[in-house]
Amino acid sequence: MTRDWDDLADELGVRAVADGEPTRWYDELWSAAGRGDVPLPWDHTDPHPLLAEWTAQGAAERTAEHGDGGGRRAVVVGCGLGGDSEHLAREGWRTTAFDISPAAVTAVRDRYPDSPVDYRTGDLLELTPDLRGAFDLVVEIYTLQALHPSLRERAVAGVRGLLAPGGTALVVQVVRRDDQPRTAEPPWLLTRAEMEAVAGDGVELASLDEVLPAGRVNPLWRMLLTRP
Repeated sequence: MTRDWDDLADELGVRAVADGEPTRWYDELWSAAGRGDVPLPWDHTDPHPLLAEWTAQGAAERTAEHGDGGGRRAVVVGCGLGGDSEHLAREGWRTTAFDISPAAVTAVRDRYPDSPVDYRTGDLLELTPDLRGAFDLVVEIYTLQALHPSLRERAVAGVRGLLAPGGTALVVQVVRRDDQPRTAEPPWLLTRAEMEAVAGDGVELASLDEVLPAGRVNPLWRMLLTRP
């Protein structure tokens, strides 16, 4: 009998933090899914609605400032099963997508064996030199909130570090209110102030909105960052 992956994620996340290995639980969860112990996490093939909206706006306006890739370079952080990265590739972006979990990368490569996306194992906290400053578009959806707050500063530096001059980052997280306590288990949601702090070190905050896409229960932060 398979377990609920939300429950297993909570259990693994709390244990990993207590053991001083706060990123360990991602591959443990994906490996459990690979064995059939839990359903595949985040199992969808469609892009996140806020990414789809952004690229659709670019197609409508025919501008490079929005979704039209035109062969420029994009990166998806924490790619999971590839819904966002495959979408960007279809929109004309030369797309790299990485995940800290080797089991997740194996799963997405198996799902899209002929994909043009460069799927690879990678760590936002320790970017390889070829990723630094390399991308015109950075897509970071729900990864910051999946990282324990003790890792937040390094994770934010990683998001900034991916951006090339003139690049844009789309960052999406679930809203945490100022009076809402932080949980012991993942996800560790961000307040408005914590979102605003993602800008800095030459990366500027272009916009930060609270939105509620159709069919969603919890409001989301939608942030656009730019590196002039």
